[in-house]
Amino acid sequence: MTSAKRRSLQQKVGAELVGTFFVTLVATSVDIVYYTGGHVDFVSRWLARGFITTAMIYAFSAISGAHIDPAVSLGFALRRTLPLAQMLLYWIGQFAGAFGAALLALALWKKSLILGASHPGEGYTQFEAVMAECVLTFLLIIVILACAEEESVIGKQSALAVGPTVAACGFFGGPISGASMNPARSIAPLMLGGATNLIWIYAVGPCVGATLAALTMPLFFDRPSHVARKAGAGE
Repeated sequence: MTSAKRRSLQQKVGAELVGTFFVTLVATSVDIVYYTGGHVDFVSRWLARGFITTAMIYAFSAISGAHIDPAVSLGFALRRTLPLAQMLLYWIGQFAGAFGAALLALALWKKSLILGASHPGEGYTQFEAVMAECVLTFLLIIVILACAEEESVIGKQSALAVGPTVAACGFFGGPISGASMNPARSIAPLMLGGATNLIWIYAVGPCVGATLAALTMPLFFDRPSHVARKAGAGE
């Protein structure tokens, strides 16, 4: 039995909490710096998100699978590679990590926290933003689920595909919706920042995108492989 298989459920949830904490902290903080005129340009803003995603996958993929995003866990659950009970526990850890990060950002940035929360870009409606989140999350989850089917690219190696995908989505979708693709990362700072009217965008969009991605996977793979089941449950 490998060390990864000996990981307890508590350790898996803990890894999801810590991973989502840092993903949310970096994404929120870099947006605050960007919008307050700090030394972060458009490209660096999205590269930072791609880099932290890559780092967290390298750090925690052998423990929990490094979902670090409720939409990713939903995609694996709908693909039947993650038990429903484990998905719900992952969600608890992910949202706990995101709210912890948002609280820290609030302590550091005060009222500027809202600048680090996801929001539709200037000139775009909420409907356009939720559609963008659907498309962006669909792309991200397709990449993740497809990587999970291949023994050679699961775990740490998948970071080489997932991190750049997060950055690429930011480059073309960021101006529309903020390219969240992660309900925990967005809902936590939106709630603490007082912009609760935008929460539905970042709850509905990523979940719909993840659902569509999971339903599309049978077009490429008849059923989840043993490798995919291991990747989904973090084994």
